[in-house]
Amino acid sequence: MPRDETAATRSPLRRGPDFTLEAEARAAGAGHVAGVDEVGRGPLCGPVTAGAVIFAPGCIPEGLDDSKRLSAPRRAELAAQIRGCALGWAVAHASVEEVDSLNILRASHLAMCRAVRALQVAADFLLVDGNLLPADLPCGGRAVVKGDALSVSIAAASILAKEARDALMVDLAQQYPGYGWETNAGYATKAHLEALQNLGPSPVHRRSFAPVRNILWQAESANP
Repeated sequence: MPRDETAATRSPLRRGPDFTLEAEARAAGAGHVAGVDEVGRGPLCGPVTAGAVIFAPGCIPEGLDDSKRLSAPRRAELAAQIRGCALGWAVAHASVEEVDSLNILRASHLAMCRAVRALQVAADFLLVDGNLLPADLPCGGRAVVKGDALSVSIAAASILAKEARDALMVDLAQQYPGYGWETNAGYATKAHLEALQNLGPSPVHRRSFAPVRNILWQAESANP
């Protein structure tokens, strides 16, 4: 299969992801190449979310990039374009309970596998962001370090995943007000940590994460 490629091996003049890795996989015999990425590994609460996207050559939105590098309006605009022109796309989650029971890496891989299996068009080959392939993928693939800066399909998957997870965190912020999830998406901002200390953990906080676990331990120690 094509050789591994990271951001360090690309030309320093290169700007943004392109279709090179997809084209290499297609030249090696893959028909439908899907990019796969996840968001939400770092937050203290909420699910981890993965996206998967298959593009046909010549039908790819302009301006795709790592979702973290895009403004919210631009990300929303690109998400709509991706859903409109991709051969197949899907978003899937692993729950807070799965994060706590499996660990965050395995839960991230579970969400990725779910997204791949939910694609409207079956993928023949996967380009997966990161340095490790999930164990239960339904087809072959390769891990691509910093893949959302290299592959348009991975970048698109990251955009769809972030749009979906951010919207979910806004909904959860209405159910559990006070933590600021509508703006911090569950990450450990100063305001979120202060609210966690003052309000205690919500039902959707990740008990296996140290800041949440420590507060629970403090509460148990104060009320033996």
